[in-house]
Amino acid sequence: MFNKILIANRGEIALRIIRACKELGIRTVAVYSEADKDSLHVQLADEALCIGGPKPQDSYLNISAIISAAEITDSDAIHPGYGFLAENPHFAEVCESCGVKFIGPKPEHIRLMGDKIQARKIMKKQGLPVIPGSSDPVNSKEEALNFAQKLGYPLIIKAAAGGGGRGMRICHSDVRLVSSFITAQSEAEVAFGNSQVYIEKYLEAPRHIEIQIVADNYGNIVHLGERDCSIQRRYQKLIEETPSPGINEKLRKKIGEYAVKGTKAINYSSVGTMEFLFEPKSRQIYFMEMNTRVQVEHPITEEITGIDLVKLQILTAMGEKLPVKQEAIHFKGCALECRINAEDSENNFVPSPGKIEFLNLPGGPGVRVDTHLYPGYSVPPYYDSLLAKLIIKRETRKECLKTLKRALDEFMIEPLKTTIPFYKRIIEDRDFIEGRYHTHFLDKFIQEKTEE
Repeated sequence: MFNKILIANRGEIALRIIRACKELGIRTVAVYSEADKDSLHVQLADEALCIGGPKPQDSYLNISAIISAAEITDSDAIHPGYGFLAENPHFAEVCESCGVKFIGPKPEHIRLMGDKIQARKIMKKQGLPVIPGSSDPVNSKEEALNFAQKLGYPLIIKAAAGGGGRGMRICHSDVRLVSSFITAQSEAEVAFGNSQVYIEKYLEAPRHIEIQIVADNYGNIVHLGERDCSIQRRYQKLIEETPSPGINEKLRKKIGEYAVKGTKAINYSSVGTMEFLFEPKSRQIYFMEMNTRVQVEHPITEEITGIDLVKLQILTAMGEKLPVKQEAIHFKGCALECRINAEDSENNFVPSPGKIEFLNLPGGPGVRVDTHLYPGYSVPPYYDSLLAKLIIKRETRKECLKTLKRALDEFMIEPLKTTIPFYKRIIEDRDFIEGRYHTHFLDKFIQEKTEE
């Protein structure tokens, strides 16, 4: 049993971890930057230490400062949340070498799944379908052009160590491929310290389907159903829902089986997410990548399964066996999440930090809000723009959308510009209402609204 957990993160996820720890009877330590001294997770943790300046590299990415804080406070374990150091294998190794448990998978699993090329190879060997593309890094423009001749356009260049849309370029011609190849390599080097890229066939209008998995240290693995994350802008998810309105029970079962099979192949333990692309026209499913951490959108899975994922992540890290078997997991109702960001959707989504003078959180049946906001809190300009997660749970998707409309009307964060008005327009769109959307839905939606 852990006596004390240090939370190496901030914002709503830090608060979410504190709540799980309190219910498990575990003390918590909040580390924070100078910009976050008034943040709610700092106030609600049992202990709090400032570890550096406002910039992430001076605080939340400062491994030595975080480890020092863990040693000073006698913390048994560190929970990295998501983002920052959550998928940094070196950080996980440092934790283990210092005798502090990293609440997440083993460093080798983070490293292995962080290499998208290797991950594709492993999953393909296990019989999971992968998108046609290069099996090794593409090292020159000439190699790229050769692959283009074999695969045909459109293609997409991806960073081998990538994520979040960085180091990615879509190409429809040889000219575009040559210019994009060098740009993608440079961007990948800057973002990930690894310039390697690979090439895949580009799917024009797929759905992004991910499967939540949980595995313990004894080979037990379960999946907790899928989430449809197709509503995204610049590869950043904005709205997620479960179950997906775009797949049937047969496909749902198949993707779940693929996810468990791929997870078993690497002897994984902890929570994780297996991500797939589904092409509606061909009805083909393709493995895309694995995220070795808790996801921003984990609450909608909690809502339809009744399973607390953060608690389960902590318990498996402590060496406990999974308390539930696959046949005992039941999916009830429909859940949907909107990421409320401090962004001006009328002005190209530019960040909108500042002091919150008035705050009204929605409530009532079927409404959950995960947030660290309070009236008088100043949103700093140094970090991700996520302010809150609005989670709706109802028996049907139709009811979900009705409750979401009401909740968005009640949600007020003044005077900040947020994505709330943008979501109000999306949920009035006929294609969205009927579940007819894909990963490029928002691009088309934004373009049409701009032309009106």
